[in-house]
Amino acid sequence: MNWHENSTDTGAENEATVDDLYDAEPVVVTPLPKRGNDVYYLGDTGRLPLDARRALCQLLIGPSIDQLRHAKLWPALIRSEAAIRSALSDLFLELVLDRDSGVAFTRQADTEDVDAPVLLRTSPLTFIDSVLLLYLRQQLAEADARGNRAVVADAEMAEALAIYEKNLSTDRAGFNRRVAAAVQKMKDTHILTRLAGQEDRHEVSPALKLLFSAEDVSALSTVYRQLRDTPAAEA
Repeated sequence: MNWHENSTDTGAENEATVDDLYDAEPVVVTPLPKRGNDVYYLGDTGRLPLDARRALCQLLIGPSIDQLRHAKLWPALIRSEAAIRSALSDLFLELVLDRDSGVAFTRQADTEDVDAPVLLRTSPLTFIDSVLLLYLRQQLAEADARGNRAVVADAEMAEALAIYEKNLSTDRAGFNRRVAAAVQKMKDTHILTRLAGQEDRHEVSPALKLLFSAEDVSALSTVYRQLRDTPAAEA
């Protein structure tokens, strides 16, 4: 009957299929690498230990690593300083580190004639921004001479900047907005860190010493002193 004939043919086809499977090349299954002390994900070829990687990431995120604010990252940075410097060099960046001040950050390497990409974000400074930075740098120098951390109040910053109001040719409300914007920028970049429980008092980051040398402060002070002492132009 046709039914039996079809059944026989189907069995033959199935038998051939099984034979083909036996003759096929065996499938090679490569086991996943075991996670070791320095391997944290599939395909990880990094050489830095975990805590040093976190320190490197914080440096790239910016703006700095502070010994007080980053109590766990700072010792990791110190332990792996050479390796972290090497990793940053691959990105045309260099590590600026001051052990005495307990602060570190990255800056673009001076590659001279080499055309290198710029990875670090830059933010242009307004006149008020630069005057505020100079004031904070001076407060930092004075606090260092006394062996203290530099702390400033909102009212003190506003008073220090008020003498430059005439240089901006703006109304009082507009000037106050510029001052507030400059102070906020310092907070956003962690140049200023609010003291716990004190809304109007902030600590000045020691990183500012590395950004502005004593020579820079002297030169800028001369320029701003001339601006401050110049009579306002009559309308």
